[in-house]
Amino acid sequence: MSGALEIRNLHVSIGDQPILKGIDLLIKPGEIHALMGPNGSGKSTLAYTLAGHPSYEPTAGQVIFDGVDLLEMEADERSRAGLFLAFQYPVAVPGVTVANFLRQAINARMRAVDPEDKGISIPAFRRLLKEKMDMLGMDPKFAGRYLNDGFSGGEKKRAEILQMATLEPKIAIMDETDSGLDIDALRIVSEGANTLRQRLNMGVLVITHYQRILNYINPDFVHVMMDGRIVEEGGPDLALQLEEKGYDWLRAKHSELEEA
Repeated sequence: MSGALEIRNLHVSIGDQPILKGIDLLIKPGEIHALMGPNGSGKSTLAYTLAGHPSYEPTAGQVIFDGVDLLEMEADERSRAGLFLAFQYPVAVPGVTVANFLRQAINARMRAVDPEDKGISIPAFRRLLKEKMDMLGMDPKFAGRYLNDGFSGGEKKRAEILQMATLEPKIAIMDETDSGLDIDALRIVSEGANTLRQRLNMGVLVITHYQRILNYINPDFVHVMMDGRIVEEGGPDLALQLEEKGYDWLRAKHSELEEA
Protein backbone atom coordinates (compact mmCIF):
# COMPACT_ATOMS: atom_id res chain seq x y z
CA MET A 1 0.00 0.00 0.00
CA SER A 2 1.36 3.42 -1.00
CA GLY A 3 2.55 5.39 2.02
CA ALA A 4 2.17 2.48 4.46
CA LEU A 5 4.82 1.50 7.02
CA GLU A 6 4.99 -2.22 7.77
CA ILE A 7 7.30 -3.59 10.47
CA ARG A 8 7.91 -7.33 10.14
CA ASN A 9 9.48 -9.37 12.97
CA LEU A 10 11.94 -6.59 13.84
CA HIS A 11 14.76 -7.44 16.25
CA VAL A 12 17.17 -4.72 17.40
CA SER A 13 20.20 -4.73 19.69
CA ILE A 14 22.36 -2.06 21.28
CA GLY A 15 25.81 -3.58 21.44
CA ASP A 16 25.26 -7.15 22.64
CA GLN A 17 22.00 -6.33 24.40
CA PRO A 18 18.78 -7.33 22.58
CA ILE A 19 16.12 -4.62 22.99
CA LEU A 20 13.41 -5.34 20.40
CA LYS A 21 12.47 -9.00 20.17
CA GLY A 22 10.12 -9.36 17.22
CA ILE A 23 7.94 -6.32 16.49
CA ASP A 24 5.10 -6.52 13.95
CA LEU A 25 3.17 -3.34 13.18
CA LEU A 26 1.34 -1.92 10.15
CA ILE A 27 0.57 1.82 9.91
CA LYS A 28 -1.53 2.86 6.93
CA PRO A 29 -1.96 6.43 5.59
CA GLY A 30 -4.32 8.47 7.74
CA GLU A 31 -4.18 6.09 10.71
CA ILE A 32 -3.11 7.06 14.21
CA HIS A 33 -1.43 4.34 16.27
CA ALA A 34 -0.52 4.79 19.93
CA LEU A 35 2.40 2.80 21.30
CA MET A 36 2.35 2.61 25.09
CA GLY A 37 4.40 0.80 27.70
CA PRO A 38 6.49 1.26 30.84
CA ASN A 39 10.01 2.71 30.90
CA GLY A 40 12.59 0.45 29.32
CA SER A 41 10.12 -1.50 27.21
CA GLY A 42 11.74 -0.48 23.89
CA LYS A 43 9.42 2.25 22.61
CA SER A 44 12.08 4.88 21.91
CA THR A 45 14.41 2.19 20.56
CA LEU A 46 11.79 1.48 17.91
CA ALA A 47 11.53 5.19 17.05
CA TYR A 48 15.28 5.68 16.69
CA THR A 49 15.70 2.47 14.74
CA LEU A 50 13.07 3.56 12.23
CA ALA A 51 14.77 6.95 11.89
CA GLY A 52 18.16 5.35 11.24
CA HIS A 53 20.13 6.08 14.43
CA PRO A 54 23.51 4.32 14.03
CA SER A 55 23.62 3.02 17.64
CA TYR A 56 20.60 0.78 17.07
CA GLU A 57 21.42 -2.35 15.08
CA PRO A 58 18.61 -4.34 13.46
CA THR A 59 19.55 -8.01 13.71
CA ALA A 60 16.48 -9.52 12.03
CA GLY A 61 13.28 -8.50 10.27
CA GLN A 62 12.23 -5.87 7.76
CA VAL A 63 10.61 -2.45 7.72
CA ILE A 64 8.78 -1.91 4.43
CA PHE A 65 7.94 1.70 3.64
CA ASP A 66 6.29 2.53 0.34
CA GLY A 67 7.39 -0.88 -0.95
CA VAL A 68 11.08 -0.42 -0.05
CA ASP A 69 13.03 -1.86 2.91
CA LEU A 70 13.66 1.15 5.12
CA LEU A 71 16.54 -0.60 6.88
CA GLU A 72 18.57 -0.51 3.66
CA MET A 73 18.36 3.31 3.53
CA GLU A 74 20.51 5.98 5.19
CA ALA A 75 18.83 8.32 7.69
CA ASP A 76 18.62 11.23 5.23
CA GLU A 77 17.12 8.94 2.58
CA ARG A 78 14.43 7.85 5.03
CA SER A 79 13.53 11.48 5.69
CA ARG A 80 13.31 12.29 1.99
CA ALA A 81 11.16 9.19 1.46
CA GLY A 82 8.60 10.68 3.84
CA LEU A 83 9.46 9.53 7.38
CA PHE A 84 9.54 12.13 10.17
CA LEU A 85 10.67 11.76 13.79
CA ALA A 86 9.53 14.32 16.36
CA PHE A 87 12.05 14.11 19.19
CA GLN A 88 11.29 13.85 22.87
CA TYR A 89 13.92 16.51 23.58
CA PRO A 90 14.46 18.74 20.49
CA VAL A 91 17.85 20.44 20.51
CA ALA A 92 18.35 24.22 20.34
CA VAL A 93 20.11 25.72 17.32
CA PRO A 94 21.15 29.26 18.36
CA GLY A 95 21.65 31.67 15.48
CA VAL A 96 19.44 29.76 13.03
CA THR A 97 15.86 30.97 12.74
CA VAL A 98 12.94 28.60 12.40
CA ALA A 99 12.33 29.98 8.90
CA ASN A 100 15.93 29.52 7.75
CA PHE A 101 16.04 26.02 9.17
CA LEU A 102 12.89 25.03 7.28
CA ARG A 103 14.03 26.61 4.02
CA GLN A 104 17.37 24.79 4.20
CA ALA A 105 15.55 21.51 4.88
CA ILE A 106 13.38 22.00 1.79
CA ASN A 107 16.40 22.96 -0.33
CA ALA A 108 18.36 19.92 0.85
CA ARG A 109 15.53 17.66 -0.29
CA MET A 110 15.30 19.38 -3.67
CA ARG A 111 19.07 19.22 -4.26
CA ALA A 112 19.20 15.55 -3.32
CA VAL A 113 16.93 14.92 -6.31
CA ASP A 114 18.76 17.37 -8.60
CA PRO A 115 22.15 18.74 -7.47
CA GLU A 116 21.72 21.65 -9.91
CA ASP A 117 18.43 22.73 -8.33
CA LYS A 118 18.73 26.20 -6.81
CA GLY A 119 16.07 25.42 -4.25
CA ILE A 120 12.88 27.21 -3.34
CA SER A 121 12.89 30.97 -3.93
CA ILE A 122 12.49 33.29 -0.96
CA PRO A 123 9.09 34.63 -2.11
CA ALA A 124 7.77 31.10 -2.74
CA PHE A 125 9.05 29.94 0.64
CA ARG A 126 7.45 32.88 2.42
CA ARG A 127 4.10 32.05 0.82
CA LEU A 128 4.46 28.39 1.77
CA LEU A 129 5.43 29.17 5.36
CA LYS A 130 2.58 31.64 5.79
CA GLU A 131 0.12 29.06 4.48
CA LYS A 132 1.37 26.42 6.92
CA MET A 133 1.44 28.77 9.90
CA ASP A 134 -2.06 30.03 9.12
CA MET A 135 -3.25 26.42 8.91
CA LEU A 136 -1.81 25.73 12.38
CA GLY A 137 -2.92 29.05 13.86
CA MET A 138 0.65 30.14 14.61
CA ASP A 139 1.93 33.69 15.10
CA PRO A 140 4.17 34.64 12.11
CA LYS A 141 6.74 36.08 14.55
CA PHE A 142 7.49 32.52 15.64
CA ALA A 143 9.34 31.91 12.35
CA GLY A 144 11.86 34.64 13.17
CA ARG A 145 13.00 33.10 16.45
CA TYR A 146 16.12 30.96 16.77
CA LEU A 147 15.17 27.29 16.58
CA ASN A 148 14.33 25.96 20.07
CA ASP A 149 16.63 28.57 21.66
CA GLY A 150 14.88 29.65 24.85
CA PHE A 151 11.70 27.86 23.77
CA SER A 152 9.32 26.43 26.33
CA GLY A 153 8.52 22.72 26.08
CA GLY A 154 5.31 23.51 24.23
CA GLU A 155 7.05 25.87 21.79
CA LYS A 156 9.63 23.20 20.94
CA LYS A 157 6.89 20.73 20.14
CA ARG A 158 4.96 23.33 18.12
CA ALA A 159 8.14 23.94 16.11
CA GLU A 160 8.19 20.25 15.25
CA ILE A 161 4.55 20.33 14.22
CA LEU A 162 5.45 23.23 11.90
CA GLN A 163 8.31 21.15 10.50
CA MET A 164 5.86 18.34 9.78
CA ALA A 165 3.46 20.73 8.09
CA THR A 166 6.22 22.15 5.90
CA LEU A 167 7.95 18.89 4.95
CA GLU A 168 4.68 16.91 4.57
CA PRO A 169 5.83 13.42 5.62
CA LYS A 170 3.84 10.30 4.88
CA ILE A 171 4.50 8.84 8.34
CA ALA A 172 5.26 10.84 11.51
CA ILE A 173 6.67 9.25 14.65
CA MET A 174 5.99 11.37 17.74
CA ASP A 175 8.30 10.14 20.49
CA GLU A 176 6.81 11.14 23.85
CA THR A 177 5.63 14.47 22.49
CA ASP A 178 3.62 14.98 25.68
CA SER A 179 6.75 14.93 27.84
CA GLY A 180 7.00 18.14 29.90
CA LEU A 181 3.88 19.77 28.45
CA ASP A 182 1.16 21.43 30.48
CA ILE A 183 -2.47 20.90 29.52
CA ASP A 184 -2.72 24.01 27.31
CA ALA A 185 0.47 23.19 25.39
CA LEU A 186 -0.61 19.57 25.02
CA ARG A 187 -3.94 20.62 23.54
CA ILE A 188 -2.32 23.05 21.07
CA VAL A 189 0.27 20.53 19.88
CA SER A 190 -2.36 17.80 19.58
CA GLU A 191 -4.64 20.03 17.53
CA GLY A 192 -1.75 20.65 15.15
CA ALA A 193 -1.12 16.92 14.76
CA ASN A 194 -4.82 16.27 14.14
CA THR A 195 -4.91 19.00 11.49
CA LEU A 196 -1.94 17.46 9.65
CA ARG A 197 -3.46 14.02 9.76
CA GLN A 198 -6.60 15.35 8.10
CA ARG A 199 -4.90 17.64 5.57
CA LEU A 200 -2.02 15.36 4.56
CA ASN A 201 -3.57 11.90 5.16
CA MET A 202 -0.46 11.32 7.27
CA GLY A 203 0.02 8.15 9.28
CA VAL A 204 1.06 8.80 12.88
CA LEU A 205 2.75 6.69 15.55
CA VAL A 206 2.32 8.35 18.96
CA ILE A 207 4.72 6.93 21.54
CA THR A 208 3.66 7.75 25.09
CA HIS A 209 3.59 6.55 28.70
CA TYR A 210 0.28 8.19 29.50
CA GLN A 211 -3.26 8.25 28.24
CA ARG A 212 -3.68 12.02 28.55
CA ILE A 213 -2.38 12.92 25.07
CA LEU A 214 -4.87 10.41 23.67
CA ASN A 215 -7.67 12.61 25.00
CA TYR A 216 -6.66 15.04 22.22
CA ILE A 217 -5.14 12.77 19.57
CA ASN A 218 -7.70 9.99 19.24
CA PRO A 219 -5.93 6.81 18.11
CA ASP A 220 -7.39 4.21 15.80
CA PHE A 221 -5.24 1.51 17.39
CA VAL A 222 -3.40 1.14 20.70
CA HIS A 223 -0.41 -1.20 21.12
CA VAL A 224 1.31 -2.03 24.41
CA MET A 225 5.00 -2.89 24.45
CA MET A 226 6.76 -4.76 27.26
CA ASP A 227 10.25 -6.23 27.26
CA GLY A 228 10.78 -5.52 23.58
CA ARG A 229 7.54 -7.10 22.39
CA ILE A 230 4.02 -5.89 21.61
CA VAL A 231 1.96 -7.86 24.14
CA GLU A 232 -1.50 -6.32 23.76
CA GLU A 233 -3.40 -4.52 21.01
CA GLY A 234 -6.80 -2.87 20.84
CA GLY A 235 -8.70 0.35 20.33
CA PRO A 236 -8.86 3.56 22.39
CA ASP A 237 -10.48 1.68 25.29
CA LEU A 238 -7.19 -0.14 25.90
CA ALA A 239 -5.49 3.16 26.75
CA LEU A 240 -8.26 3.92 29.24
CA GLN A 241 -7.74 0.52 30.85
CA LEU A 242 -4.03 1.25 31.27
CA GLU A 243 -4.81 4.63 32.81
CA GLU A 244 -7.11 2.94 35.32
CA LYS A 245 -5.18 -0.26 36.08
CA GLY A 246 -1.55 0.45 35.18
CA TYR A 247 0.60 -2.28 33.60
CA ASP A 248 0.67 -4.95 36.30
CA TRP A 249 -2.33 -6.85 34.91
CA LEU A 250 -0.60 -7.09 31.54
CA ARG A 251 2.63 -8.24 33.15
CA ALA A 252 0.69 -11.00 34.90
CA LYS A 253 -1.16 -11.96 31.73
CA HIS A 254 2.05 -11.98 29.68
CA SER A 255 3.90 -14.15 32.22
CA GLU A 256 1.02 -16.63 32.29
CA LEU A 257 1.09 -16.90 28.49
CA GLU A 258 4.85 -17.56 28.54
CA GLU A 259 4.45 -20.26 31.18
CA ALA A 260 1.56 -21.98 29.35
